[in-house]
Amino acid sequence: MWDFEHDPEQAKLARRYSIHRTMPSQCAAQLKDGTADIGLVPIATYPTTPNLSIIPGCAIASIDFVRSILLVVPQAKAMDGVRTVAADTSSRASLAYTQILFQRVWRRQPEFVQHAPSLDAMLEHCDAALLIGDRALMALEDAPARELRTGEKLAYIDLAHEWRLHTGTPWVSAFWAVRSEAPQAAGVSEEVIVEDFVQSRDHGMQRIDDLAEEWTSRISLSREAIRSYLTNNIHYVMDESCMEAMRLFFRYAEECGVLPKAPALRELTTAAKTS
Repeated sequence: MWDFEHDPEQAKLARRYSIHRTMPSQCAAQLKDGTADIGLVPIATYPTTPNLSIIPGCAIASIDFVRSILLVVPQAKAMDGVRTVAADTSSRASLAYTQILFQRVWRRQPEFVQHAPSLDAMLEHCDAALLIGDRALMALEDAPARELRTGEKLAYIDLAHEWRLHTGTPWVSAFWAVRSEAPQAAGVSEEVIVEDFVQSRDHGMQRIDDLAEEWTSRISLSREAIRSYLTNNIHYVMDESCMEAMRLFFRYAEECGVLPKAPALRELTTAAKTS
């Protein structure tokens, strides 16, 4: 979002786009009901949100370890003892991935219980906890101190790494989606939309240090932790490996009964595609 939030491009883009912020799951809901034209959406919403096209080039993905999507299990319990999972359900994609991994890799089908993202409370009520986003990153930072406080040893399972280990493909969390009829209705060409988003992606990737500095005041993580996460853990390019990973995810999700059958992946015009 660099260009959409910073000059000199911000003013120019404001003539084409009206930006408002909400959770990715709500972005998908607004695309579905027509109150938004473009949104950053969890990939799990694609099968249930009709008439979406993917903006090529831009992704929220991870090649291996992501650190921000964790299954936390007491070591004394181990995976065989997991019958219930307290889930922070603000990410539909992470929940779907976790359900697939339990069925295909760990050969279990635990009950998933919606729970506020507080690790200690989650583990009081369930055998394991699914943490995502800032809460997961902070739990990793706090892991040594928590063990000293409680004497409890926990396994922090990085689910993107597990996915990579067992499928050989990246973990794709989200992509930018457009209602298929929106570009023509707004009088903006598909090529321009792709160019705007890919250029913003590239400019943001060139300013990781600035982003880390900005976000230090917004979340309870050090500048170094944020910079490491943005540099080493997140993959921003919707390349062919990510497209293949999504096709595999949708096939497994359907086979496991986690999601309905997904339509074929549709992208905006590839004329302006950049890798």
